[in-house]
Amino acid sequence: MSINSAMAAGVSGLVANSSALAAISDNIANVNTTAYKRNAVDFANVVTAQAVKGKYSAGGVQAVTRSFVSQQGLIQSASSPTDLGISGDGFFVVTDKSSGLTASDSRKFTRSGSFSVDADGYLVNDAKLYLQGWPVKTDGTVDTSPSDLTKMQSINVKNLGSAVRATSNVVINANVDQRGITGSVGDSTYNASAAATSMAGYADDNTTGVKPDFTIEMNVIDSVGDTHKLAMSFLKDSSAPNTWHAEMYAVPKGDVVSTGNAGQIATGKVVFNSDGTFDQTNTTLFGAAGNTPSLSIDSSTGGVAPAWAASKGLSASTIALDLSKLSQYASVSSVKSVNPDGAQVGNVVGVEVDESGVVSAIFDNSEIRKIAQIGLATFPNPDGLKPVSGNAYEPTIPSGDFP
Repeated sequence: MSINSAMAAGVSGLVANSSALAAISDNIANVNTTAYKRNAVDFANVVTAQAVKGKYSAGGVQAVTRSFVSQQGLIQSASSPTDLGISGDGFFVVTDKSSGLTASDSRKFTRSGSFSVDADGYLVNDAKLYLQGWPVKTDGTVDTSPSDLTKMQSINVKNLGSAVRATSNVVINANVDQRGITGSVGDSTYNASAAATSMAGYADDNTTGVKPDFTIEMNVIDSVGDTHKLAMSFLKDSSAPNTWHAEMYAVPKGDVVSTGNAGQIATGKVVFNSDGTFDQTNTTLFGAAGNTPSLSIDSSTGGVAPAWAASKGLSASTIALDLSKLSQYASVSSVKSVNPDGAQVGNVVGVEVDESGVVSAIFDNSEIRKIAQIGLATFPNPDGLKPVSGNAYEPTIPSGDFP
């Protein structure tokens, strides 16, 4: 054995043990680092060729670093709705810059889910890496392509504008008095098609038209977030039991252009069963008998009446009416509740991420809009990933590529 080989073996031992101490130091220093994966150093002997028969030449020892990237960490509760954790395989896809990404820009992968919203509205983690996801299209679908990272974008929850949702459903809970109205003019002079003898005409000018026995009013929201009042009026039909003349119209009439008069949207009859419940089968207010109760108001440019007034420039509206709680009992006509959906103009006040990784913006009008679907990358051998600064990793040949 030569003196040189003996000294080299000793030096290799010092180097290997220093590597082991460095790994331990790194593990201790990062004990509070979110999603940090510990490292360990194992030792392997080094055998050199024996130059002279019968004499031993020392080889020494080498340090072999092991990264426990695939080891599942402890999932902890968090107070922030944007603190994320992954249970099982996978890595968040992140980048160093927020916009203008090209195929040549590097993508990194991390388990560190301590994301927050920065000043520009982007979701970034503690290392200032930008979270990537597939944007949600206007029709609510997501174009996911696991093998094409260029389709992913940095998730921004601020530059979304405002949210408006037009009314599409109204639930009505009311009772019309089966006994009719004492002293009512009745339907002897009633004609829905003439303003002078219609209930809509009376709503427009109470010196003309026919006064309804009962009216239910409801507020609906249009496509730009403005509110309109619609009314459903009832006049008892003296010639048929459990039957009422009915009209739907806008208040004021100028909101809706109609082929009839005074902003009328629909005319017909509302029928009840002998037990006082709503009889959809024989009701004609919504077109042919048996039609599902709904209102169709065309756009201002549609040219089909009834339609929103041209000056308003609105999209068409289809409003479903739930009349299952509309009754006809021998009790004073009353409205218990009218519950329309829809939302006026709202601005973003928060963000949330559900268990499937869908990021949604919360608006101050209670609307929730889906923004993006977070994508996770998996690797055949995650322990082979190359660690980089920011508690992130880059692919290597041993790790394999993501699907």
